[in-house]
Amino acid sequence: MENEYCRQVEMENEYVQNSHDISSSSRNYGDEEHISYSWNAVRDPVTATANEEQSYTREDSDDQSPIQEVALTVPTTDDPTIPVLTFRMWVLGILSCVLLSFLNQFFWYRREPLSISSVAAQIAVLPLGRIMAATITKKKFFAGSKWEFSLNPGPFNTKEHVLITIFANAGAGTVYAIHIVSAVKIFYKKNMSFFVSLLVCMTTQILGFGWAGVFRKYLVEPAAMWWPSNLVQVSLFRALHEKEERPKGGLTRNQFFIIALSCSFAYYVFPGYLFPMVTSLSWICWIFPKSVLAQQLGSGLNGLGMGVIAIDWSTVSSYLGSPLASPWFAIANVGVGFVLVMYVITPLAYWLNFYDAKTFPIFSESLFTSSGQTYNISQIVDSNFHLDLKAYEDLGTLHLSTFFAVTYGVGFAALTATVVHVLLFHGKEIWHLSLSAFRDQKVDVHTRLMRKYKQVPEFWFTGILIGTIALALFSCEYYNEQLQLPWWGVILACGISFFFTLPIGVITATTNQTPGLNIITEYMIGYIYPGRPVANVCFKTYGYISMVQALSFLGDFKLGHYMKIPPRAMFYAQIVGTVISGIVYLGTAWWLIYSIPNICDTSLLPPNSPWTCPMDRVFYDASVIWGLIGPRRIFGNLGEYTAINWFFLEGAIAPVIVWLFHKAYPEKEWIRLINMPILIGATGMMPPATAVNYTSWILMGFIFSFVLYRYKKDWWQRHNYVLSGGLDAGLAFMGVLLYLCLGYENISLNWWGQNLDGCSLASCPTAKGIVVEGCPLFS
Repeated sequence: MENEYCRQVEMENEYVQNSHDISSSSRNYGDEEHISYSWNAVRDPVTATANEEQSYTREDSDDQSPIQEVALTVPTTDDPTIPVLTFRMWVLGILSCVLLSFLNQFFWYRREPLSISSVAAQIAVLPLGRIMAATITKKKFFAGSKWEFSLNPGPFNTKEHVLITIFANAGAGTVYAIHIVSAVKIFYKKNMSFFVSLLVCMTTQILGFGWAGVFRKYLVEPAAMWWPSNLVQVSLFRALHEKEERPKGGLTRNQFFIIALSCSFAYYVFPGYLFPMVTSLSWICWIFPKSVLAQQLGSGLNGLGMGVIAIDWSTVSSYLGSPLASPWFAIANVGVGFVLVMYVITPLAYWLNFYDAKTFPIFSESLFTSSGQTYNISQIVDSNFHLDLKAYEDLGTLHLSTFFAVTYGVGFAALTATVVHVLLFHGKEIWHLSLSAFRDQKVDVHTRLMRKYKQVPEFWFTGILIGTIALALFSCEYYNEQLQLPWWGVILACGISFFFTLPIGVITATTNQTPGLNIITEYMIGYIYPGRPVANVCFKTYGYISMVQALSFLGDFKLGHYMKIPPRAMFYAQIVGTVISGIVYLGTAWWLIYSIPNICDTSLLPPNSPWTCPMDRVFYDASVIWGLIGPRRIFGNLGEYTAINWFFLEGAIAPVIVWLFHKAYPEKEWIRLINMPILIGATGMMPPATAVNYTSWILMGFIFSFVLYRYKKDWWQRHNYVLSGGLDAGLAFMGVLLYLCLGYENISLNWWGQNLDGCSLASCPTAKGIVVEGCPLFS
């Protein structure tokens, strides 16, 4: 099937490698480029078994996917008789979902949020599944009746393993609505009951399933929607379940994985406890300990991060994911975007003193008064949890650091760039899919194989959609005193999510990068319904997270599509996993809020406390900017930052320029690899991510995805993705162990290696006459 997506993939393949050596007697499952930003799975190149050996050519394309990466990775065979919804699947799936939900929320409040991916569960459950298969009785219950079942239907199989991992994925993500609970209870110090919190968590998580049902035809069935990160999962499943002989003088992939995991596990004791300074080695600050300028340039945590390095995998992967799972052209897009924002736009804006930039830190997510002091938000909140206009006028307008203001502008640009990019580069394909949605169309081998199974009825999705919207409307109306969002806000948020799911889904399904809707939702409700911070964050969550959940659901359906999992079984696992994870996430957050003194309050916490809550701090700041004060008083005619709105136009123009150059020079295939939504949105995780997270990620990506891929391709092909998974898993296990053994009892060290970054002056203002404690006074 020749279409726009296939041509793009071929261009990418030709850009990153000259050719694929695919022989008719042996298929190489690693000599190809995979476009992936995900670190929730690890792709291991796997050699196909003998009965699957075949050449991939244009002539036999009917028996293969037109996407070469998929053709080289995903098997084209299936056995519909393999048991799927087994007793051990439910036990191990629910167990992995509960554990990952608890652990990920537990570590979410930390300075470097430790995210334990489903890879850890994917590896851990394999021996457990095989032990259960070997020990549980094979007796058949209710034999001879239609209710006949067995607790042990046979060997532990790949399809069971896939569904367990789907459960784990539900726990490996985050429940975005927990941010609302944290903001209200910790930062605003207001009341929100557990039941209301649970309603918000459940409705925001489940709402996306309805949108997923609407867009299955567009984002799952077409071969061009190939969801690159799923190939990582597919390859790991095959590596774990297919037999492999140890090469002479080498290691099997499983042996290499165990070594990588063990080394990562042992090493993390240094950045995680003994020597935290290695998370950000800002050597410029050591050379110039009294220079504000030098520390602004060299700080990896509070500055521009020039020359900073990190010897810590959690720093590398905590926000951007594993760089080992991303191709070089994608890393290059992010790198160019980071350099433009961090080393061109931000310094120019700061040193030209735009909006009195020198009065504030160059890099900070905090909010400030006009004199450079931290803004006291509690003074402008009245007894009804609304903005106190008189108090706000007395305290003065709110100000942002240079970088924080720039990132909002970049967010505006990324939003319009996403819509325009999809229309220009993928609009024709979407139109053709729309025309063919109600008639038969040519499908690839995987879609033909999946049609053997019962599909999920449309009314299941419709019922969930209508029921969840009704529950959300009830929650916001009946508990309006706590949630503040009126019924029409829920409807409007759902409309925004519905409108953006398809264009953002196309980008996710073809590049694995997902632009967010958080800024546009905040902006819109902030103008329409200002002065109510909880209403703003609820609107953002209903408008943003429902789309994210829809894409997560669709991505898992595509994984099941590749692994030939019955669609209804996938649906059950997703629904049950989402409900369980929502309950566990909220319960864990509730426990931490009431058990850790001064959690998230950096002014009261000990200097080296890990419980600083960077993600929740940014969420809270956003609720103040967009909800409490409102965009009109910050970015509108009553605010200081009106020029930031021009980024909307600039973001819309940028993809047009790339598209025009592509049309003018179609032979220049590298032009099409310039993805403006990714490039412009490169710094979307900053803050809370810092410069050291980006510089380390780009450096590691250059080493593994460019140098080793180009010059040591055999090693890269065999070990790259396995190494990524080992680093993830080892870090996760040691992180948990350190807290349970040392952190829980507050056993800590006190020496210079505990001093993170060592750039105490990086957050100082440089304007004349501005007095800030601990900073030199410029005159």
